Amino acid sequence: MPKTKPLLLGLAAALLLGGCAALVDKRATSRENAFEAQFPPTGQLLQVNGTTVHADVRGSGPDLVLIHGASGNTRDFTFDLVGRLTDRYRVIALDRPGLGWTDSIGDQTDNPLAQADLLRAAAQQLNVRDPIVLGHSYGGAVTMGWALRDPSGPSALVLVSGATYPWPGELSRWYDFMNSSVGEHTAVPLITAFAPESRVDDIVAGIFEPQDPPKGYVDYIGAGLSARRESLIANSEQVGNLKPYLAAMAPKYPELTMPIEIVHGDADDTVYLDVHSGRMARELPNARLTVLPGIGHMPHHADPQAIVDAIDRAAARAGIR
Repeated sequence: MPKTKPLLLGLAAALLLGGCAALVDKRATSRENAFEAQFPPTGQLLQVNGTTVHADVRGSGPDLVLIHGASGNTRDFTFDLVGRLTDRYRVIALDRPGLGWTDSIGDQTDNPLAQADLLRAAAQQLNVRDPIVLGHSYGGAVTMGWALRDPSGPSALVLVSGATYPWPGELSRWYDFMNSSVGEHTAVPLITAFAPESRVDDIVAGIFEPQDPPKGYVDYIGAGLSARRESLIANSEQVGNLKPYLAAMAPKYPELTMPIEIVHGDADDTVYLDVHSGRMARELPNARLTVLPGIGHMPHHADPQAIVDAIDRAAARAGIR
């Protein structure tokens, strides 16, 4: 990402100073339309208090809600994991606000607690009862938000490489730029309009390191949906503003009493094991941590059976299987 900054800023200056903003907007709109046509919703679109929420519902059995990570959508789960679970769970994969096919929620789009409120309301429309709630990466923050907002609701939680605690240091200043008015009006439309689709391969490869993405994943995931202007802004705000939300949420975690199963790879250099999952396992007696040696940030693809096993353990601990 850092290597692209000078190029983007140069393009921004050249195009906007040359009066080409309208052309950039036209091309960005055309590409967004193409992305959406290529990757339509795989599930149903619910109306939740005027907000569209995408829910992919499959299988039968106890309710299992899946919440994806940053830059993602439900396709990250339906690519493989969901098919391993539908024989014994009703699996409800939800797009988070501003991503996939779920609308943004205004100035609360970056708030994992507000995201959890919206997704809980969507789940209620689907008659979800006593669910196991699973969150991957950023989705771990939303999962914890769900539990904090409704402590008696989830029967159990499963965190997969979950971002759940404030971390030392700061994120790249790229997020500050992207979240600024200048970034939103220059870099964002330029990325949507001109970023080469070949760049997706490099980005996905970096997320999966040290493993390789599974065959067919890049073609299936619908990365173009994340390249839409609204989604770029939503994702940047969510990631860039997450730390203070976690700082406020974390002291309340010990109040939660439901079973918590945690799975984290020890080679994850995106969400650090010890800072997040290790700390939760140390501080919460109801949290049990499974460490996967040599696995990076995407264990639900690198070792999907480990995730299935964690879900089954959570269900057994909750007494629902």
